[in-house]
Amino acid sequence: MTPYPYDRHVAVVAFAQSRHRGAVPELSEAELLLPVLTEALGAAGLGPGEADFTCSASSDYLAGRPFSFTLTLDAVGAWPPVAESHVETDGAWALYEAWVKILTGEADTALVYAHGKPSAGPLRDVLGRQLDPYYVAPLWPDSVALAALQARALIDAGRTDEAQLAAVAARNRTAARTNPHIAPRPAPEAGDDAAEYVVEPLRPADCAPADDGAAALVLAEGATARRMCPRPAWIRGIDHRIEPQALGVRDLTDSPSTRLAARHAGAFDAPVDIAELHAPFSHQEVILRHVLSLADDIDVNPSGGALGANPVMATGLVRIGEAAARVHRGEADRALAHATSGPCLQHNLVAVLEGEGERP
Repeated sequence: MTPYPYDRHVAVVAFAQSRHRGAVPELSEAELLLPVLTEALGAAGLGPGEADFTCSASSDYLAGRPFSFTLTLDAVGAWPPVAESHVETDGAWALYEAWVKILTGEADTALVYAHGKPSAGPLRDVLGRQLDPYYVAPLWPDSVALAALQARALIDAGRTDEAQLAAVAARNRTAARTNPHIAPRPAPEAGDDAAEYVVEPLRPADCAPADDGAAALVLAEGATARRMCPRPAWIRGIDHRIEPQALGVRDLTDSPSTRLAARHAGAFDAPVDIAELHAPFSHQEVILRHVLSLADDIDVNPSGGALGANPVMATGLVRIGEAAARVHRGEADRALAHATSGPCLQHNLVAVLEGEGERP
């Protein structure tokens, strides 16, 4: 692991999320976000506008209008003016920007939040707009069809089978039933092949739902973090890497960007207690466990993962928040969190979080 050139340490000190469910047409983005922001800021002892830096994440494609993130400023507070930035991707990358801001001394605290309402349109088609606009996007392959190509390649390579995928789906969705932030859904039985394919070889349980939801967390530096939180979740390493957009030049059964990000984040330096993986499809967890060298005894996605709930544009941030929350509660000393964006695990971020001192 390459040491960072700054003598500053950054921790997650507070995390909050909405109750994720399929559609909340009765709530606007601001109404969905307000209680989440209030909870996260309150846990850190901050009032609206008191964080040194604010970074948000969402997608204009989901909302169907440009600069849609400005509509959530009613929840953040438009006055007094704040130092603010926005990323058009998953909230995990907003966290990365805020981490850099604190690491370089430009801020001591940061509010990071993300939200999405995929119920506003056909998500499978919307995500297809991430593709190369000249050769692939005009063919209109949707996100599930592309994932099915990846799953088929993995099966044909002898790396998994449909029974193993069903077991992955069942474990995640069973774990989700104990998560109070996830609306109840039927937990599929491992090995149940009665359901018809969405796109072969993927059945409904193999595919993440599309949920309306939001998440927020607070980052802080050094002594400030220790004042705000009894057991901060220190970001010991974080890195993100991206692979070519052209699917034909990638090995879809592997994820070298995840492996490289994990190496630079220090994920292989010591064992982890738990891992929160952003795997919107069951076969992607198989790929990620392999490239991250996660042993069978590692508790993967104890929260239910993306297969349990998928608040699009916030799902990766939730993975970091869930990992941090377990460090806060003393349920883990060292946790790994992963987020992805783009088709077939194209862009990947890995973070390593650690606690210190005795567990509460």
